[in-house]
Amino acid sequence: MTLPRLHQFDYCRKAYKNRSRYQVWQEVSHPQLIQGDAMLRQKITYIHNNPVRRGYVDIPEHWRYSSARNYESLDGAVMEIDALMGL
Repeated sequence: MTLPRLHQFDYCRKAYKNRSRYQVWQEVSHPQLIQGDAMLRQKITYIHNNPVRRGYVDIPEHWRYSSARNYESLDGAVMEIDALMGL
């Protein structure tokens, strides 16, 4: 495994960041207040589809660590969830 070189982290640092020389994480966070069941369902569906969008799996239920497996009642679900009814 090749470790990233520090100059790559230096290159990726945003120009306005003056407290450090390097930047490791992207700054893409858009928090939203969940306002009702419909919005919660939309966010869960979005999360379930992330591995599909990345091309890791063909359907959300195939991603081993996804709660989509729980919602489809598939064997081998890795975690327990409090399922949202009607998803």
